Amino acid sequence: MKKFTYYLIALFLIPAFVLTSCKKDNEETFDAQKELTTYLVAQNLDINTIIGGFVMPAPDDGNVSAKYLIDIRSEADFAAGHIEGAHRVDLGNILTEAAKADKPILVICKTGQTATYATTLLRLSGYPDAQALKWGMSGWNSALDAWTGNIGNVAEGSANWSTDVAPTNLSYSSPKFTSTSTSGAEILKERVAAVLADGFKTASATDVIANPENYFINNYFGEADYLAFGHIKGAYRINPLLVGDGQVNFIDPAKTVITYCYTGQTSAAITAYLRVIGYDAKSLLFGMNKLYNSNSAWSSNKWSAGMSKSLPIVTGK
Repeated sequence: MKKFTYYLIALFLIPAFVLTSCKKDNEETFDAQKELTTYLVAQNLDINTIIGGFVMPAPDDGNVSAKYLIDIRSEADFAAGHIEGAHRVDLGNILTEAAKADKPILVICKTGQTATYATTLLRLSGYPDAQALKWGMSGWNSALDAWTGNIGNVAEGSANWSTDVAPTNLSYSSPKFTSTSTSGAEILKERVAAVLADGFKTASATDVIANPENYFINNYFGEADYLAFGHIKGAYRINPLLVGDGQVNFIDPAKTVITYCYTGQTSAAITAYLRVIGYDAKSLLFGMNKLYNSNSAWSSNKWSAGMSKSLPIVTGK
């Protein structure tokens, strides 16, 4: 009788054990990052699509009536001067405001950098026409210029500024993260929400040029500019950095990733994307304009005093 009882217990326990083991194996083998990136490529949401036409210069006549304006500056900055009709909201709540939009969205900040970060997250969330105001309110009206005081030449004379050819790209494994979801669409929502909650992640040019070995640095220039302008010593040049072509796997997931460009606006957009797909990424604030604004080798996208327009603003809430 005892043997029969043992057999019955075994009959019940073995299937339970098998099912538990299978569940555990599935949990361990499911790759949320791969599921997400596969989904992004299939949905035509690779980096080149996300940053295609992602900024809009301030129109000479100031007419932005065709846009739903979302201003993500602080309440104090907004009250000091904003575009008429703009809706102020914190970055973390931008998706809630975006759901109210009845026109293509234009995101506004001080310099265009936080706005381009937000624009990436909007485009990944079903707003493919979202754009950022280039140069932010600094380009809209000189009274709100936050650019002129932030340009600089911190790389000038630095031993860590180089004109060497780019180092050879190496291949790395993808970063890993866990998710409560299993579908690419739901993982994307989860990741975008997490990135928004974390806020805009940045690095200062002064710190990066002083300690480039602490980071994985990607210079997002064209090849000619990389050599002619110079670059941070050891910086890679991975451009256009596509997920679908495997170029994103040239980035070392074990290091903090610094992306830099001319204005900090493209790098902010790319940084948001990299964070969504699992990298510890930061954007170098003000880009080449902070690193080496006086460099005579370049002129396009170089900020200078007097570039601000004198378009109308309203004050108060």
